[in-house]
Amino acid sequence: MSPRPAPTRGAATESAWERRALDQVLRSTQHRFLSRSRQFVAAARGLVAEKGIDGLTLRALLERTGLSRRAFYERFETKDDLLLAVFEETIRSASARYREGADAFEDPLDRLRFIVQGMIEGAWSRPTIPHSIAMSREHLRLAGSRPGDLRCALQPLTELIAGALALGIASGRFRQADPHETAVLIHNLVSSTLHAALLAAPGEEGRAHEKRVKNMANAVWEFCRRAVVAPDPGNQRNP
Repeated sequence: MSPRPAPTRGAATESAWERRALDQVLRSTQHRFLSRSRQFVAAARGLVAEKGIDGLTLRALLERTGLSRRAFYERFETKDDLLLAVFEETIRSASARYREGADAFEDPLDRLRFIVQGMIEGAWSRPTIPHSIAMSREHLRLAGSRPGDLRCALQPLTELIAGALALGIASGRFRQADPHETAVLIHNLVSSTLHAALLAAPGEEGRAHEKRVKNMANAVWEFCRRAVVAPDPGNQRNP
């Protein structure tokens, strides 16, 4: 008689050492997969900053990362999927900087001012303008073709604004309103202002440019301030 085959063991009958071995393989595989994914996103951010969207080609991406075409398509179905990842990482990085700066202020109004003005001054500073212009164009395009995914990519900054608003509402400094809805309105206002300014591609240099950026940041902030600050009970006029 031929030997009977060993019974197949299911997941429920795995031994402890088998589970440990499987977990180790999964952790190792996940680490390699995410590490290479981050390489693609970092390389894409660099290419956009240096050469604009036109410089973000698959060939340039593979040359910069040293990874394969297969590795790219295992992670990103289209170029837009990569751009959404670039947006998300850019926003996450910016949000972390604004959060750190805002944490230096106790007054919710100062916290919100730091974030709003920082968004404008950061995108409109002279060294970052080429990158900001490229991302502004893609922002507008993705808002039409991938609105839900773009909202998710921008969420960290919206949540940061909402957090500052919630503090102001809780302290009585700000009007009673839904923090998230108001944060979306503020984020949209700042973004729209930046899109209009960036895509006009002004040619000021030096102090003229700095003055324009400062005036823009102050004007947007004053609009936001008047919209969120609670009226003085002793004075029913607008603040």
